[in-house]
Amino acid sequence: MINLFEQSQEERLADKPLAYRMRPRNLDELYGQDEIVGEGKLLRRAIEADRIQSLIFYGPPGTGKTSLAQVIARQTRADFVRLNAVTSGVKDLREVIKRARNNLALHKQKTILFIDEIHRFNKSQQDALLPAVEEGIIIMIGATTENPYFEVNSPLLSRSRIFRLNPLEKEDILRILKNALQDKERGLGSYDLEIGEKELLYIAYLADGDARTALNALELAVLTTPPGPDGKIRINKEIIAESLQKKVLNYDKQGDNHYDTVSAFIKSMRGSDPDAALFWLARMLEAGEDPRFIARRIIVHAAEDVGVADPVALQIASAAAQAVEFVGMPEARIPLAEAVIYIATAPKSNSVIKGIDAALEYVRNNPTGSVPLHLRDVHYRGAEELGHGKGYKYPHDYPGNYVKQQYLPDGLTDLKFYEPSRQGKEEVIRRRINSWKGLDNDEQGTEK
Repeated sequence: MINLFEQSQEERLADKPLAYRMRPRNLDELYGQDEIVGEGKLLRRAIEADRIQSLIFYGPPGTGKTSLAQVIARQTRADFVRLNAVTSGVKDLREVIKRARNNLALHKQKTILFIDEIHRFNKSQQDALLPAVEEGIIIMIGATTENPYFEVNSPLLSRSRIFRLNPLEKEDILRILKNALQDKERGLGSYDLEIGEKELLYIAYLADGDARTALNALELAVLTTPPGPDGKIRINKEIIAESLQKKVLNYDKQGDNHYDTVSAFIKSMRGSDPDAALFWLARMLEAGEDPRFIARRIIVHAAEDVGVADPVALQIASAAAQAVEFVGMPEARIPLAEAVIYIATAPKSNSVIKGIDAALEYVRNNPTGSVPLHLRDVHYRGAEELGHGKGYKYPHDYPGNYVKQQYLPDGLTDLKFYEPSRQGKEEVIRRRINSWKGLDNDEQGTEK
Protein backbone atom coordinates (compact mmCIF):
# COMPACT_ATOMS: atom_id res chain seq x y z
CA MET A 1 0.00 0.00 0.00
CA ILE A 2 1.29 3.41 -0.97
CA ASN A 3 0.08 6.79 0.07
CA LEU A 4 0.09 8.93 -3.05
CA PHE A 5 0.43 12.20 -1.16
CA GLU A 6 3.33 11.00 0.95
CA GLN A 7 4.98 9.44 -2.06
CA SER A 8 4.88 12.66 -4.03
CA GLN A 9 6.63 14.44 -1.16
CA GLU A 10 9.29 11.89 -0.37
CA GLU A 11 10.43 10.31 -3.60
CA ARG A 12 13.11 12.00 -5.64
CA LEU A 13 11.51 13.32 -8.83
CA ALA A 14 14.80 13.28 -10.68
CA ASP A 15 14.70 9.48 -10.76
CA LYS A 16 11.27 9.41 -12.37
CA PRO A 17 10.27 9.65 -16.06
CA LEU A 18 9.26 13.07 -17.36
CA ALA A 19 5.61 11.99 -17.67
CA TYR A 20 5.60 11.15 -13.95
CA ARG A 21 7.39 14.35 -12.93
CA MET A 22 5.03 16.56 -14.92
CA ARG A 23 1.83 15.14 -13.45
CA PRO A 24 -0.43 18.06 -12.48
CA ARG A 25 -0.29 19.16 -8.86
CA ASN A 26 -3.64 20.93 -8.95
CA LEU A 27 -6.66 21.38 -11.18
CA ASP A 28 -5.16 24.42 -12.89
CA GLU A 29 -2.29 22.26 -14.18
CA LEU A 30 -4.67 19.61 -15.49
CA TYR A 31 -5.13 20.15 -19.23
CA GLY A 32 -8.04 18.69 -21.15
CA GLN A 33 -11.16 16.97 -19.82
CA ASP A 34 -12.93 20.33 -19.46
CA GLU A 35 -16.25 18.55 -19.89
CA ILE A 36 -15.82 16.96 -16.45
CA VAL A 37 -13.34 19.19 -14.55
CA GLY A 38 -13.85 22.56 -16.23
CA GLU A 39 -14.92 25.59 -14.24
CA GLY A 40 -18.26 24.97 -12.54
CA LYS A 41 -18.42 21.27 -13.43
CA LEU A 42 -19.65 18.81 -10.81
CA LEU A 43 -16.40 16.90 -10.35
CA ARG A 44 -14.31 20.06 -10.04
CA ARG A 45 -16.68 21.45 -7.42
CA ALA A 46 -16.54 18.17 -5.50
CA ILE A 47 -12.73 18.11 -5.56
CA GLU A 48 -12.40 21.74 -4.50
CA ALA A 49 -14.90 21.23 -1.68
CA ASP A 50 -13.29 17.93 -0.63
CA ARG A 51 -16.68 16.22 -1.02
CA ILE A 52 -15.65 13.24 -3.10
CA GLN A 53 -17.87 10.20 -3.41
CA SER A 54 -16.91 6.89 -5.00
CA LEU A 55 -15.75 7.45 -8.57
CA ILE A 56 -14.63 5.45 -11.58
CA PHE A 57 -12.47 7.11 -14.23
CA TYR A 58 -12.20 5.29 -17.52
CA GLY A 59 -10.56 6.14 -20.79
CA PRO A 60 -7.50 5.46 -22.96
CA PRO A 61 -3.97 5.56 -21.53
CA GLY A 62 -2.43 8.96 -20.94
CA THR A 63 -5.67 10.88 -20.59
CA GLY A 64 -5.26 11.86 -16.94
CA LYS A 65 -6.94 9.19 -14.80
CA THR A 66 -4.05 8.83 -12.36
CA SER A 67 -3.35 12.56 -12.58
CA LEU A 68 -6.89 13.28 -11.40
CA ALA A 69 -6.36 10.88 -8.52
CA GLN A 70 -3.13 12.65 -7.59
CA VAL A 71 -4.87 16.03 -7.65
CA ILE A 72 -7.54 14.62 -5.32
CA ALA A 73 -4.79 13.21 -3.09
CA ARG A 74 -3.28 16.68 -2.69
CA GLN A 75 -6.67 18.34 -2.19
CA THR A 76 -8.33 16.01 0.28
CA ARG A 77 -8.00 15.86 4.05
CA ALA A 78 -8.86 12.16 3.90
CA ASP A 79 -6.33 9.37 4.21
CA PHE A 80 -5.44 8.59 0.60
CA VAL A 81 -4.33 5.02 -0.16
CA ARG A 82 -3.38 3.52 -3.49
CA LEU A 83 -3.60 -0.08 -4.65
CA ASN A 84 -2.81 -1.58 -8.02
CA ALA A 85 -5.27 -4.28 -9.00
CA VAL A 86 -2.53 -6.29 -10.73
CA THR A 87 -0.41 -6.73 -7.60
CA SER A 88 -3.01 -6.50 -4.82
CA GLY A 89 -5.36 -9.13 -3.48
CA VAL A 90 -8.19 -9.57 -0.99
CA LYS A 91 -5.72 -9.50 1.92
CA ASP A 92 -4.55 -6.01 0.90
CA LEU A 93 -8.14 -4.83 0.61
CA ARG A 94 -8.96 -6.09 4.11
CA GLU A 95 -5.96 -4.25 5.54
CA VAL A 96 -7.09 -1.00 3.90
CA ILE A 97 -10.65 -1.48 5.16
CA LYS A 98 -9.38 -2.18 8.70
CA ARG A 99 -7.26 0.96 8.59
CA ALA A 100 -10.22 2.94 7.28
CA ARG A 101 -12.45 1.74 10.11
CA ASN A 102 -9.87 2.85 12.68
CA ASN A 103 -9.40 6.25 11.01
CA LEU A 104 -13.14 6.82 11.01
CA ALA A 105 -13.68 5.64 14.57
CA LEU A 106 -10.65 7.26 16.22
CA HIS A 107 -10.01 10.38 14.14
CA LYS A 108 -13.26 10.97 12.24
CA GLN A 109 -11.10 10.83 9.10
CA LYS A 110 -12.35 9.46 5.81
CA THR A 111 -10.29 7.10 3.67
CA ILE A 112 -10.08 7.37 -0.10
CA LEU A 113 -8.85 4.22 -1.82
CA PHE A 114 -7.50 4.68 -5.34
CA ILE A 115 -7.46 1.41 -7.31
CA ASP A 116 -5.45 1.55 -10.51
CA GLU A 117 -6.55 -0.86 -13.25
CA ILE A 118 -9.67 -1.79 -11.30
CA HIS A 119 -10.90 -3.91 -14.21
CA ARG A 120 -8.25 -6.47 -13.22
CA PHE A 121 -9.96 -7.11 -9.87
CA ASN A 122 -11.84 -10.40 -10.10
CA LYS A 123 -15.36 -10.88 -8.80
CA SER A 124 -14.30 -12.02 -5.33
CA GLN A 125 -12.01 -9.02 -4.91
CA GLN A 126 -14.76 -6.63 -6.01
CA ASP A 127 -17.21 -8.38 -3.68
CA ALA A 128 -14.78 -7.93 -0.78
CA LEU A 129 -14.65 -4.21 -1.50
CA LEU A 130 -18.40 -3.69 -1.85
CA PRO A 131 -19.54 -3.68 1.84
CA ALA A 132 -16.98 -1.04 2.83
CA VAL A 133 -18.04 1.17 -0.07
CA GLU A 134 -21.70 0.63 0.70
CA GLU A 135 -21.24 1.51 4.40
CA GLY A 136 -19.17 4.57 3.58
CA ILE A 137 -16.10 3.24 5.36
CA ILE A 138 -14.02 3.95 2.29
CA ILE A 139 -14.51 6.16 -0.75
CA MET A 140 -13.33 4.26 -3.80
CA ILE A 141 -11.75 5.83 -6.88
CA GLY A 142 -11.14 3.34 -9.65
CA ALA A 143 -9.18 3.89 -12.84
CA THR A 144 -9.52 1.67 -15.90
CA THR A 145 -8.84 1.66 -19.61
CA GLU A 146 -11.75 -0.74 -20.09
CA ASN A 147 -15.46 0.03 -20.18
CA PRO A 148 -16.49 -0.34 -16.53
CA TYR A 149 -19.99 -1.40 -17.53
CA PHE A 150 -18.46 -4.65 -18.77
CA GLU A 151 -15.61 -5.07 -16.28
CA VAL A 152 -16.93 -3.84 -12.91
CA ASN A 153 -19.68 -5.52 -10.88
CA SER A 154 -23.08 -3.86 -11.08
CA PRO A 155 -23.33 -3.25 -7.29
CA LEU A 156 -20.04 -1.28 -7.35
CA LEU A 157 -21.15 0.62 -10.45
CA SER A 158 -24.42 1.60 -8.83
CA ARG A 159 -22.55 3.13 -5.88
CA SER A 160 -20.09 5.09 -8.01
CA ARG A 161 -20.19 8.05 -10.36
CA ILE A 162 -18.57 7.16 -13.65
CA PHE A 163 -16.56 9.69 -15.62
CA ARG A 164 -15.23 9.00 -19.09
CA LEU A 165 -11.93 10.67 -20.00
CA ASN A 166 -11.42 11.30 -23.69
CA PRO A 167 -8.14 11.39 -25.62
CA LEU A 168 -6.56 14.79 -25.15
CA GLU A 169 -6.84 17.35 -27.90
CA LYS A 170 -3.63 18.15 -29.72
CA GLU A 171 -3.74 21.68 -28.34
CA ASP A 172 -3.77 20.29 -24.79
CA ILE A 173 -0.80 18.03 -25.48
CA LEU A 174 1.04 20.96 -27.03
CA ARG A 175 0.54 22.98 -23.83
CA ILE A 176 1.76 20.05 -21.74
CA LEU A 177 4.91 19.72 -23.87
CA LYS A 178 5.64 23.44 -23.68
CA ASN A 179 5.24 23.39 -19.90
CA ALA A 180 7.70 20.50 -19.69
CA LEU A 181 10.22 22.42 -21.80
CA GLN A 182 9.94 25.50 -19.57
CA ASP A 183 9.84 23.85 -16.13
CA LYS A 184 13.36 23.80 -14.66
CA GLU A 185 12.37 21.93 -11.50
CA ARG A 186 10.37 19.02 -12.87
CA GLY A 187 10.79 19.32 -16.62
CA LEU A 188 13.47 19.95 -19.23
CA GLY A 189 13.91 23.68 -18.65
CA SER A 190 17.55 23.29 -17.60
CA TYR A 191 18.54 21.87 -21.01
CA ASP A 192 19.75 24.11 -23.84
CA LEU A 193 17.21 22.95 -26.40
CA GLU A 194 16.13 23.99 -29.84
CA ILE A 195 12.80 22.55 -30.92
CA GLY A 196 10.26 24.33 -33.10
CA GLU A 197 6.49 24.60 -33.01
CA LYS A 198 6.16 22.22 -35.96
CA GLU A 199 8.18 19.56 -34.18
CA LEU A 200 6.07 19.89 -31.04
CA LEU A 201 2.90 19.66 -33.12
CA TYR A 202 4.33 16.56 -34.75
CA ILE A 203 4.72 14.91 -31.34
CA ALA A 204 1.16 15.96 -30.44
CA TYR A 205 -0.22 14.45 -33.65
CA LEU A 206 1.63 11.16 -33.29
CA ALA A 207 0.79 10.84 -29.58
CA ASP A 208 -2.87 10.40 -30.57
CA GLY A 209 -4.34 11.96 -27.45
CA ASP A 210 -1.91 10.29 -25.02
CA ALA A 211 0.02 12.83 -22.94
CA ARG A 212 2.26 10.14 -21.43
CA THR A 213 3.39 9.01 -24.88
CA ALA A 214 4.08 12.59 -25.91
CA LEU A 215 6.18 13.38 -22.82
CA ASN A 216 8.09 10.10 -22.97
CA ALA A 217 8.94 10.74 -26.63
CA LEU A 218 10.10 14.27 -25.90
CA GLU A 219 12.29 13.12 -23.02
CA LEU A 220 13.81 10.28 -25.04
CA ALA A 221 14.54 12.63 -27.92
CA VAL A 222 16.31 15.09 -25.61
CA LEU A 223 18.29 12.54 -23.61
CA THR A 224 19.55 10.63 -26.66
CA THR A 225 20.48 13.58 -28.87
CA PRO A 226 24.06 14.84 -28.43
CA PRO A 227 24.52 18.61 -28.31
CA GLY A 228 26.04 20.45 -31.25
CA PRO A 229 29.37 22.33 -31.21
CA ASP A 230 27.59 25.27 -29.57
CA GLY A 231 26.25 23.04 -26.79
CA LYS A 232 22.66 23.25 -28.03
CA ILE A 233 20.50 20.12 -28.43
CA ARG A 234 18.51 20.35 -31.65
CA ILE A 235 15.41 18.18 -32.07
CA ASN A 236 13.99 17.57 -35.55
CA LYS A 237 11.15 15.44 -36.93
CA GLU A 238 13.43 12.49 -37.70
CA ILE A 239 14.59 12.31 -34.08
CA ILE A 240 11.00 12.56 -32.87
CA ALA A 241 9.85 9.83 -35.25
CA GLU A 242 12.68 7.59 -34.05
CA SER A 243 11.77 8.27 -30.43
CA LEU A 244 8.16 7.35 -31.14
CA GLN A 245 9.20 4.48 -33.41
CA LYS A 246 7.25 6.11 -36.21
CA LYS A 247 8.24 6.57 -39.83
CA VAL A 248 8.48 10.20 -40.90
CA LEU A 249 5.89 10.80 -43.58
CA ASN A 250 5.99 13.85 -45.78
CA TYR A 251 2.68 15.14 -44.56
CA ASP A 252 2.18 18.65 -43.21
CA LYS A 253 -1.39 19.18 -42.04
CA GLN A 254 -1.15 22.89 -42.74
CA GLY A 255 0.71 22.67 -46.06
CA ASP A 256 0.36 21.61 -49.68
CA ASN A 257 1.16 17.96 -49.02
CA HIS A 258 -1.88 17.68 -46.75
CA TYR A 259 -4.24 18.98 -49.41
CA ASP A 260 -2.52 17.01 -52.16
CA THR A 261 -2.93 13.78 -50.20
CA VAL A 262 -6.59 14.44 -49.45
CA SER A 263 -7.14 15.28 -53.11
CA ALA A 264 -5.49 12.03 -54.20
CA PHE A 265 -7.62 10.13 -51.68
CA ILE A 266 -10.88 11.59 -52.97
CA LYS A 267 -9.92 11.20 -56.63
CA SER A 268 -8.98 7.56 -56.05
CA MET A 269 -12.44 6.86 -54.63
CA ARG A 270 -14.06 8.83 -57.46
CA GLY A 271 -11.95 6.89 -59.94
CA SER A 272 -13.13 3.54 -58.49
CA ASP A 273 -9.64 2.40 -57.40
CA PRO A 274 -10.04 0.83 -53.95
CA ASP A 275 -6.34 -0.03 -53.62
CA ALA A 276 -5.21 3.53 -54.22
CA ALA A 277 -7.94 4.85 -51.93
CA LEU A 278 -6.78 2.52 -49.12
CA PHE A 279 -3.17 3.59 -49.71
CA TRP A 280 -3.99 7.28 -49.25
CA LEU A 281 -6.23 6.47 -46.27
CA ALA A 282 -3.39 4.54 -44.62
CA ARG A 283 -0.93 7.34 -45.33
CA MET A 284 -3.19 9.92 -43.70
CA LEU A 285 -3.88 7.75 -40.66
CA GLU A 286 -0.22 6.87 -40.15
CA ALA A 287 0.77 10.54 -40.42
CA GLY A 288 -1.60 11.45 -37.61
CA GLU A 289 -4.46 12.97 -39.58
CA ASP A 290 -7.62 13.48 -37.54
CA PRO A 291 -9.87 10.48 -38.40
CA ARG A 292 -12.90 12.75 -37.98
CA PHE A 293 -11.62 14.91 -40.83
CA ILE A 294 -11.21 11.81 -42.99
CA ALA A 295 -14.72 10.63 -42.09
CA ARG A 296 -16.18 14.01 -43.10
CA ARG A 297 -14.47 13.81 -46.50
CA ILE A 298 -15.82 10.28 -47.03
CA ILE A 299 -19.37 11.46 -46.27
CA VAL A 300 -19.09 14.35 -48.71
CA HIS A 301 -17.68 12.07 -51.39
CA ALA A 302 -20.46 9.52 -50.90
CA ALA A 303 -23.08 12.19 -51.60
CA GLU A 304 -21.14 14.06 -54.29
CA ASP A 305 -19.71 11.26 -56.44
CA VAL A 306 -21.96 8.28 -55.73
CA GLY A 307 -25.22 9.98 -54.79
CA VAL A 308 -28.45 8.34 -55.78
CA ALA A 309 -26.65 5.79 -57.96
CA ASP A 310 -26.20 3.92 -54.66
CA PRO A 311 -27.82 5.71 -51.69
CA VAL A 312 -26.43 3.06 -49.31
CA ALA A 313 -22.97 4.62 -49.76
CA LEU A 314 -23.99 7.67 -47.74
CA GLN A 315 -25.40 5.46 -44.99
CA ILE A 316 -22.16 3.48 -44.77
CA ALA A 317 -20.08 6.67 -44.76
CA SER A 318 -22.22 8.11 -41.96
CA ALA A 319 -21.93 4.88 -39.99
CA ALA A 320 -18.14 5.00 -40.34
CA ALA A 321 -18.12 8.56 -39.00
CA GLN A 322 -20.21 7.44 -36.04
CA ALA A 323 -17.81 4.57 -35.43
CA VAL A 324 -14.89 7.02 -35.29
CA GLU A 325 -16.62 8.83 -32.42
CA PHE A 326 -17.85 5.67 -30.71
CA VAL A 327 -14.82 3.35 -30.77
CA GLY A 328 -11.96 5.72 -31.64
CA MET A 329 -8.61 4.80 -33.14
CA PRO A 330 -7.03 2.43 -33.92
CA GLU A 331 -10.19 0.29 -34.26
CA ALA A 332 -11.97 3.00 -36.27
CA ARG A 333 -9.57 2.35 -39.16
CA ILE A 334 -11.68 -0.72 -40.01
CA PRO A 335 -15.09 0.98 -40.56
CA LEU A 336 -13.28 3.82 -42.33
CA ALA A 337 -11.66 1.31 -44.68
CA GLU A 338 -15.00 -0.44 -45.21
CA ALA A 339 -16.62 2.84 -46.24
CA VAL A 340 -13.72 3.68 -48.56
CA ILE A 341 -13.87 0.28 -50.29
CA TYR A 342 -17.65 0.43 -50.65
CA ILE A 343 -17.63 3.93 -52.10
CA ALA A 344 -14.68 3.25 -54.41
CA THR A 345 -16.45 0.23 -55.91
CA ALA A 346 -19.96 1.76 -56.02
CA PRO A 347 -21.54 3.06 -59.25
CA LYS A 348 -20.79 6.76 -59.64
CA SER A 349 -23.05 9.71 -60.35
CA ASN A 350 -22.61 13.42 -59.67
CA SER A 351 -26.23 14.27 -60.43
CA VAL A 352 -26.92 15.25 -56.80
CA ILE A 353 -24.26 17.96 -56.57
CA LYS A 354 -25.00 19.15 -60.10
CA GLY A 355 -28.70 19.37 -59.27
CA ILE A 356 -28.41 21.30 -56.00
CA ASP A 357 -25.68 23.62 -57.33
CA ALA A 358 -27.74 24.39 -60.43
CA ALA A 359 -30.77 25.13 -58.27
CA LEU A 360 -28.75 27.38 -55.95
CA GLU A 361 -27.23 29.22 -58.88
CA TYR A 362 -30.67 29.84 -60.31
CA VAL A 363 -32.32 31.14 -57.11
CA ARG A 364 -29.34 33.41 -56.41
CA ASN A 365 -29.53 35.12 -59.78
CA ASN A 366 -33.19 35.03 -60.88
CA PRO A 367 -36.65 35.97 -59.61
CA THR A 368 -38.11 32.99 -57.77
CA GLY A 369 -41.83 33.75 -58.08
CA SER A 370 -44.54 32.79 -55.59
CA VAL A 371 -45.77 29.47 -54.26
CA PRO A 372 -48.74 28.35 -56.43
CA LEU A 373 -52.07 28.63 -54.61
CA HIS A 374 -52.85 24.92 -54.79
CA LEU A 375 -49.52 24.12 -52.99
CA ARG A 376 -49.93 26.59 -50.14
CA ASP A 377 -50.54 25.60 -46.53
CA VAL A 378 -54.19 25.04 -45.58
CA HIS A 379 -53.69 24.28 -41.88
CA TYR A 380 -54.69 27.60 -40.40
CA ARG A 381 -57.86 29.61 -40.07
CA GLY A 382 -58.69 31.65 -43.15
CA ALA A 383 -56.45 29.70 -45.54
CA GLU A 384 -59.41 28.26 -47.41
CA GLU A 385 -60.97 31.70 -47.89
CA LEU A 386 -57.66 32.81 -49.43
CA GLY A 387 -57.85 29.99 -51.94
CA HIS A 388 -54.98 28.01 -50.48
CA GLY A 389 -54.94 24.36 -51.54
CA LYS A 390 -57.74 24.77 -54.08
CA GLY A 391 -57.18 22.36 -56.95
CA TYR A 392 -54.43 20.35 -55.27
CA LYS A 393 -54.37 16.72 -56.43
CA TYR A 394 -53.44 14.16 -53.80
CA PRO A 395 -50.98 11.77 -55.53
CA HIS A 396 -51.98 8.73 -53.44
CA ASP A 397 -55.47 8.89 -54.99
CA TYR A 398 -54.04 8.16 -58.45
CA PRO A 399 -52.62 5.02 -60.06
CA GLY A 400 -48.96 4.56 -59.17
CA ASN A 401 -49.31 7.34 -56.56
CA TYR A 402 -48.46 9.90 -59.20
CA VAL A 403 -50.39 12.69 -60.90
CA LYS A 404 -49.21 15.49 -63.14
CA GLN A 405 -49.63 18.92 -61.64
CA GLN A 406 -47.67 22.14 -61.33
CA TYR A 407 -45.12 22.25 -58.49
CA LEU A 408 -42.99 25.20 -59.60
CA PRO A 409 -44.01 28.88 -59.56
CA ASP A 410 -45.80 30.34 -62.56
CA GLY A 411 -43.41 31.08 -65.37
CA LEU A 412 -40.79 28.67 -64.07
CA THR A 413 -42.41 25.36 -64.93
CA ASP A 414 -39.74 24.43 -67.48
CA LEU A 415 -36.88 24.50 -64.95
CA LYS A 416 -34.91 21.27 -64.70
CA PHE A 417 -32.06 20.64 -62.28
CA TYR A 418 -31.87 16.88 -61.68
CA GLU A 419 -30.56 14.77 -64.55
CA PRO A 420 -30.35 11.12 -63.45
CA SER A 421 -27.48 9.12 -64.88
CA ARG A 422 -27.67 5.58 -66.20
CA GLN A 423 -25.54 4.30 -63.29
CA GLY A 424 -26.79 1.94 -60.58
CA LYS A 425 -30.15 2.78 -59.05
CA GLU A 426 -30.32 6.02 -61.05
CA GLU A 427 -31.13 4.04 -64.16
CA VAL A 428 -34.28 2.86 -62.38
CA ILE A 429 -35.01 6.44 -61.30
CA ARG A 430 -34.46 7.70 -64.86
CA ARG A 431 -36.93 5.18 -66.28
CA ARG A 432 -39.45 6.02 -63.56
CA ILE A 433 -39.27 9.76 -64.29
CA ASN A 434 -39.64 9.11 -68.03
CA SER A 435 -42.66 6.91 -67.40
CA TRP A 436 -44.26 9.68 -65.31
CA LYS A 437 -43.74 12.11 -68.15
CA GLY A 438 -45.70 9.80 -70.41
CA LEU A 439 -48.69 9.50 -68.08
CA ASP A 440 -51.87 11.37 -68.91
CA ASN A 441 -53.56 11.03 -65.50
CA ASP A 442 -57.06 11.71 -66.72
CA GLU A 443 -58.41 9.57 -63.90
CA GLN A 444 -60.45 11.48 -61.33
CA GLY A 445 -58.56 12.03 -58.07
CA THR A 446 -59.23 13.96 -54.89
CA GLU A 447 -58.54 17.61 -54.34
CA LYS A 448 -57.19 18.33 -50.85
